[in-house]
Amino acid sequence: MNSKRAADRGLQAGTLARGPLNKISDVPGVSVGHATIRDARHNTGVTVVMPCEDNMFRSKLTAASFVLNGFGKTQGLIQVDELGTLETPIALTNTLNVGVVHDALVEYMVERCARERVPMHSLNPVVGECNDSQLNAIEDRAVTRAHVLQAIADCRSDFDEGDVGAGAGTICHGLKGGIGSASRIISIAGQSYTLGVLVQSNHGCLSELTVCGRRLGEEIIRARKQAQEPSPMDRGSIMMIVATDLPVSDRQLRRILKRCSVGLARCGSYFGHGSGDVMIGFSTANRVPHGGMARVLTRREINEEALEGAFFAVAEATQEAVLNSLCCADEVRAMDGRVIEAIGRYL
Repeated sequence: MNSKRAADRGLQAGTLARGPLNKISDVPGVSVGHATIRDARHNTGVTVVMPCEDNMFRSKLTAASFVLNGFGKTQGLIQVDELGTLETPIALTNTLNVGVVHDALVEYMVERCARERVPMHSLNPVVGECNDSQLNAIEDRAVTRAHVLQAIADCRSDFDEGDVGAGAGTICHGLKGGIGSASRIISIAGQSYTLGVLVQSNHGCLSELTVCGRRLGEEIIRARKQAQEPSPMDRGSIMMIVATDLPVSDRQLRRILKRCSVGLARCGSYFGHGSGDVMIGFSTANRVPHGGMARVLTRREINEEALEGAFFAVAEATQEAVLNSLCCADEVRAMDGRVIEAIGRYL
C-alpha cells in the first residue's frame, strides 16, 4: 500500500480548507475499517464506514442516496430513501459478497442491540459493491462474516487507503484503484462544518483520465506506445460515501450527493453504460430516535441558499478522494498475468 496521497505528490484538487486528516473521519464520530484478502486467487475484501460511536439503531442518522447510473447491486437504499434515515454501518465489498456482508451487519447489530438492551425486530443494513473480477476470483465469494466483523473491529479515524479492504481488487481509469478519502471545511454564519467523502473506485477509462486538469490518460497511452486504448469504455462502478455534520434534511442531503458527479467528471468520468455510480450520504447533526416515541421532532436545518458551500465542498472532496484512491494504490498482477499499474510511476 502506497503512503503517498495526492497532496503529497503536489496535486491540488480545489481551494477549500481540508480537515486535519483530510478524510471522511474528520466528521466527528465517523471511523473506517478494512479487512483485506490477498492470495494467489484473490484481491478483495470489505470496508466498513461506522457513522457514529453510539448505537445508530437507537438514534438514527439523517441519510439519503442518489443513483446516477444504476448498474449495481446495492442493498438497503430503498428504505433509506423512503424514511431518510440510516440505522447500521455502511459496508462496501465485491458484487457477489453483498449477501454475506448483509448477514454480518445483521449479526453485529443484533448482538449490539441485545447487549445495550435496545429492542430490535427489523433492520435495514446498507451494503455497496464493485465488481473486482478482473483481479479477484469473485466466484469463490471469499469474503466471510468474520471479515466483516474484523473490519468493524478495525474502524479508526486514521485509516488506510489504496488497494485495501473493498478496494483490494478494483481498477480505476485503467490503473490500480481502491479506497480513497478527502474532506473539506465550510463556514456558514460563522460556524465551521465538515464534509467528508470516501470512494471505492472501480470505474472510468484510461484515455479520459484527467488529473487536476492534466490529460494524464492520454500521456500514459502515448508512453506505452499504444495507438489508442484497447477498450475506451467507462465501465465498472464507483461507490461514494458522504458524511457531514451539517444540519440538513434528507432532501437537502440528496441535493449535496448529486454534486459528487462534478468531482467524478473532473477526473474524466462520463458515467458510461457499464458504470454503476452510486452515492450514499448521512448527517450526524439531526438524529431520529427509534420507536416513534417522540411524535413531534424539532430539527435544525440550514437555509437552502447555504447549500452552495456544501455543493462546492463535495465536488472538491470527491475529486480528491478518487485521486487518493489511485495515488495510494500499488500495482497488482492479475491472474492472467496482466499487470495493473499504479498511477505513481506517471506522476
